[in-house]
Amino acid sequence: MTQKRPDLVADADLEARRLALSLMQAKHAALAWTDPQSQTPGISRIAYGLDESGIPIALISGLAPHTQALRANPACALMLGEPGDKGDPLTHPRLMIRAHAEFVAADDPARPALRAHWLKGHPKTTLYVDLPDFAFVRLVPQSALLNAGFGKAFSLTPQDLR
Repeated sequence: MTQKRPDLVADADLEARRLALSLMQAKHAALAWTDPQSQTPGISRIAYGLDESGIPIALISGLAPHTQALRANPACALMLGEPGDKGDPLTHPRLMIRAHAEFVAADDPARPALRAHWLKGHPKTTLYVDLPDFAFVRLVPQSALLNAGFGKAFSLTPQDLR
């Protein structure tokens, strides 16, 4: 007779939500997407931030493979968190967010405010933010998994990330 294994991923508590929100303050992230031709996964490092309401955003080039991939299939995932200088990299906290990509149209009335907010955190992007092949994309969280260190995993809802 086999014993049922307990669920090792806990619902988020206050400490887990705080850690997730701190990881979301990153300036870059890994973005996972699905290639539209081969249906295989791809991953890219992107400039990352939060809009004024706390939704993850990115400024991406139309030349990047992830742009066409997200237009074809907006399901994606973000990985946030960096290993520390010492110790096993797998003991450092990281956050995986499953998201839905929503492109911000160039003529969207909200784009000027989004642009101004983005430039506060990413001033070097002034060089290319207005080039016609660049677009803002909101990466709207659907769910998340926080690995808070060895043996500490938490499931988070979109509301936990706000």
